[in-house]
Amino acid sequence: MKILIVDDDREIVDLLTIYLKNEQFEIVKAYNGLQALTKLSEHDDIALMILDIMMPKKNGIQVLQEVRETNRDLSIIMLSAKSTDMDKIQGLTTGADDYVTKPFNPLEVVARVKSLLRRSHIKREDDSPVQIEIGPLMINKSSHEVTTLTGREIQLTALEFGILYLLASHPNQVFSADEIFEIVWQQDAVVSAKTVMVHVSHLRDKIAEATDGNKVIETVWGVGYKIDER
Repeated sequence: MKILIVDDDREIVDLLTIYLKNEQFEIVKAYNGLQALTKLSEHDDIALMILDIMMPKKNGIQVLQEVRETNRDLSIIMLSAKSTDMDKIQGLTTGADDYVTKPFNPLEVVARVKSLLRRSHIKREDDSPVQIEIGPLMINKSSHEVTTLTGREIQLTALEFGILYLLASHPNQVFSADEIFEIVWQQDAVVSAKTVMVHVSHLRDKIAEATDGNKVIETVWGVGYKIDER
């Protein structure tokens, strides 16, 4: 994926470039707000922009406002030396997806980039089917109902349904506990593995009880969870 890094501090741009290239991202650089808009017009496949606020010619908030007038899908992380709550609120309410305060650990920025891209990827796929038949289950996205093929209803919590629908709508794809937590809970993963494990366990028990022992969700040890398309 291609990432645009925008900051008038060239050392910051170079530092982030090194770390993000190590994760196999392609990097586009800009050093002021006008350059950022030019780069976005030249590269229509940029997936995410890291955008400093305090810059010459056009500041980051102005760039953000212009981008959001025509592009709601581009993921944007704001960088700023300002750390007050009001500064963060301004950035986020203007249309930023995340906010990082300087000085920062570049590994944290990389983690936020990867997390945000995972979420935006799933969001773009949100036109997934309203109703899914997989294994012994019929899953209805609109009504949040899950039934067996024999018509028995399975009562799930909202989070359990979210986990089941995520895995069922992406058959054969393995999701880590962190990915499941970020997508279903819609929060950054911090200590999510045990939380997800408990919910998956309850979900499996409910499915098994209704389907004569078929737990549907498979564990891929050391990686995560999936549902095979059968």
